[in-house]
Amino acid sequence: MILVELYSKDDCHLCDKAKEVLLRARLRYPFELKEVKIHEGDQWYEQYKERIPVVHINKNFAFQYRVSEQELIIKLQNASS
Repeated sequence: MILVELYSKDDCHLCDKAKEVLLRARLRYPFELKEVKIHEGDQWYEQYKERIPVVHINKNFAFQYRVSEQELIIKLQNASS
């Protein structure tokens, strides 16, 4: 199964929107969703603190800031090939 990781933080409007898109797309194209909340001092904090939300598909960078549902579906289809 495809793994989609959402790197986000609390009180992040763009993160909430990205998660909505991911959940909606998952209804049409199933995948495992793992949400990683970053906090100061975490492994990913310095790399992603100003770029979130960040989405990885099967450990590969896919999106930052905004997630397009159409582009997500295409990337998911490519990841399953």
